[in-house]
Amino acid sequence: MKDSSRSGAAGTRPEGVNGEKEAAAHVREMFGQIAPRYDLLNHILSLDVDKVWRRRVARQFTAILHNPAARVLDLCCGTGDLALAFRRESPAGAEITGSDFSPEMLLRARAKAEAIGAGVTFVEADALALPYDDGSFELVSCSFGFRNLANYERGLQEIFRVLKPAGVAAILEFSEPRGKIFGNLYRFYFQHVLPRLGALISGNGSAYTYLPNSVSKFPSPEALKALFERAGYVDAQFVSWTGGIVTLHSARKP
Repeated sequence: MKDSSRSGAAGTRPEGVNGEKEAAAHVREMFGQIAPRYDLLNHILSLDVDKVWRRRVARQFTAILHNPAARVLDLCCGTGDLALAFRRESPAGAEITGSDFSPEMLLRARAKAEAIGAGVTFVEADALALPYDDGSFELVSCSFGFRNLANYERGLQEIFRVLKPAGVAAILEFSEPRGKIFGNLYRFYFQHVLPRLGALISGNGSAYTYLPNSVSKFPSPEALKALFERAGYVDAQFVSWTGGIVTLHSARKP
């Protein structure tokens, strides 16, 4: 049965906060606190499959990444893993930028890029008010960060604004498997095991309680597809991977 509350979600609302401004401030502070252990936890909690997902996203967009004139923006880039995957998939030297509103995350992203000599620019920016002109990018992506926005529709509108005509938006997000057996196992892990492991390793229990809650409240793939279409995109589609644990959403600006 479809959860109507998920389809109507305006944006993330961590427990105990009210309104977009408070939600955004809470999320920024939370990610700043977990930044030192963020990569380690991502790899442990996903059994390293998160690396496979990001490489797979990069390979979906080789036509853009192989264009030396292309400009690519990775929103909510965190410690830069998807932006760096794009760099590895872009031998022709497309211009790649990662943006995030957490300076603690960006500090680690820049260190990783410098360590491997990757030409990626990292910029501190709010995904709901990007510091770029209209029609700036051929590809705008976001991996595991879109559900943390305080307003999903405004996020899609801002991506739409900075995309060039025929540019592509790509959002990789967690989703809930629908198979009865695997779905129940996934929910048990996500709701009971993951928060305990996350709290133990990061020292921040609330952040890893927020994670499963944010996924359960995020719009379903069908509902997010409808939000894309409402924002003016065309060719909106989605594909689920790893038994439905994650979904890659994509759409094009006319």
